[in-house]
Amino acid sequence: MDILEEINIKGFHEEEIDPTLDLYDEIAKLKKEKNAVILAHYYQEGEIQDIADYIGDSLGLSQQAAKTDADIIVFAGVHFMAETAKILSPEKKVLLPDLKAGCSLADSCPPHLFKKFKEQYPDHLVITYVNCTAELKALSDIVCTSSNAVQIVESLPADQKIIFGPDRNLGAWVAKKTGRDLVLWNGACMVHEIFSREKITKLTERYPNAKILAHPECEEHILQLADYIGSTTGILKYATNSVEKEFIVATESGILHQMQKDNPDKLFIPAPPNNTCACNDCPHMKRNTLEKLYLCLKNEMPEITLPADIIEKAVKPIERMLDISASLGL
Repeated sequence: MDILEEINIKGFHEEEIDPTLDLYDEIAKLKKEKNAVILAHYYQEGEIQDIADYIGDSLGLSQQAAKTDADIIVFAGVHFMAETAKILSPEKKVLLPDLKAGCSLADSCPPHLFKKFKEQYPDHLVITYVNCTAELKALSDIVCTSSNAVQIVESLPADQKIIFGPDRNLGAWVAKKTGRDLVLWNGACMVHEIFSREKITKLTERYPNAKILAHPECEEHILQLADYIGSTTGILKYATNSVEKEFIVATESGILHQMQKDNPDKLFIPAPPNNTCACNDCPHMKRNTLEKLYLCLKNEMPEITLPADIIEKAVKPIERMLDISASLGL
């Protein structure tokens, strides 16, 4: 089996690593040699976040990488995030430690089906959440993030008809906040749909002073419990700026690493899921490991490539979002 075939099957190239190697040192050396930058999403394992040059939300990371003079971007995240980095930096080589690090939300909206869905509403503007494939962005008029979705919708005329996808929970929250009647695609994130209202309520009995922080990708019955609803960056900022000392966090548990680092005197409790597992990890995010990151940078593969026409079409709705955000001072 050749390397490309192996990557197609496994998602990464596997080779033996000398157990005496200090991977942190080796990655630092390779970064310097190859003029590379490492991006890590908040949902990555702590050891990957600790070695990254930038940590954050998906779009913010891609924007940050585009501003650097790096030749190579290593995106420790999931597939659609690396695609976004390629869209914003088409001249750079973009690597993903594991090509099979996908996304249940992005997968819930196949572009060919969304195209047919869109054709049913020819007079509607299409707003898509950044957590989607490059092909879906290419079918959109405006891209949004969980931080600016409400403001993006509110910036449009009140009579503007809108399709919102792919996340139905984020879309329903935006519709509620804006009072707009949005046509929603029926997609969702598996991690944000497993939280248990009953278990969170019981947890508040043990921690009566704890504030509940939730991502708008959560279902409505979870958002009803929340003291604060916002993006991963918003949740992190809220916890840092709050005088409170205890928080129940309803989003992927990887964010707790950064929250604890920034606030060592505070207690962060992962919101319990509605299953027998005690965790709420994204299995796709956790496919990336320090070893895979090292091999990815060493061998410069797996690489993310996109057709030029997809890049050209997908960058337009992102630029429109950035223009609207800039005009609103976001």
